[in-house]
Amino acid sequence: MAPPPATATATAAAAAAVRPHVLLRRGGGLLPSPPCPATLPFASRGAAARRLRLPPPRFSLSTVPKSLSAASHVPVRSLFTGIVEEVGRVRRLGPPLAPSGGGGGGGEAPGLDLEVETKSLLAGTQLGDSVAVDGTCLTVAAIDPAASTLTFGVAPETLRRTSLGERAPGDGVNLERALTPSSRMGGHFVQGHVDGTGEIAAFRPDGDSLWVTVRAPPEILRLLVPKGFVAVDGTSLTVVSVDDQGGWFDFMLVRYTQDNIVLPTKKVGDKVNLEADILGKYVEKLLAGRLEAMVKADS
Repeated sequence: MAPPPATATATAAAAAAVRPHVLLRRGGGLLPSPPCPATLPFASRGAAARRLRLPPPRFSLSTVPKSLSAASHVPVRSLFTGIVEEVGRVRRLGPPLAPSGGGGGGGEAPGLDLEVETKSLLAGTQLGDSVAVDGTCLTVAAIDPAASTLTFGVAPETLRRTSLGERAPGDGVNLERALTPSSRMGGHFVQGHVDGTGEIAAFRPDGDSLWVTVRAPPEILRLLVPKGFVAVDGTSLTVVSVDDQGGWFDFMLVRYTQDNIVLPTKKVGDKVNLEADILGKYVEKLLAGRLEAMVKADS
């Protein structure tokens, strides 16, 4: 039975009011249909008569322009997962043995050579390959199959930003080779670009697991969230708690992880390399730009 005329009219009006955001073909290209200007829920309540309106975001469905030069397009050269392959041993950390040794930063502060003994990473590793050493992306500068060692050049900036300069012969270091197209993504996206160092504040056993508390600077803590990712000395870990005011975060190591990384062998007060999740960095920058645009639009 057909609905009464009044009901049918109301239904049609309601259907017309719902305008889904769909892709429409215009002039041979796909573009989003113009949405209704959205007002922000957190705009100033005192400005009801002057609501803040922002232009809709622009999307591009076209391919990369042919005019884009190779120099301006910088692809990701290496990527890691934070799943440590092996704990290597530092054989030597010092000035390059040859004048042309890798890792030099130029000027008065040349870099250092880091020679690491490894059991399983020699197979398939070539000169120029990227390897994460305690979470720091380094380039293989020399391979010695007889001594079973890989040598990396460590630049001055790397020494300033990471804890690698404090390593001594015999120290263990976490090693992970860069991803290949056939690798399994077992951890999270780790670039090997260390954001800074933290300091181990406490170890606390919990059954066969181990709680670890790390002090970290505010610029790193603000990028960490509970249940989010963080790379500690290159190990992909899940953050449990974050205390911005106290200046620390913590996580738990299961037995298997304890047996296969360097962290449990360290002491309270030792430094660790920290890399926050890259997604948090992108979100922070995007929000900062959006807020800046809002301020300009409202002024």
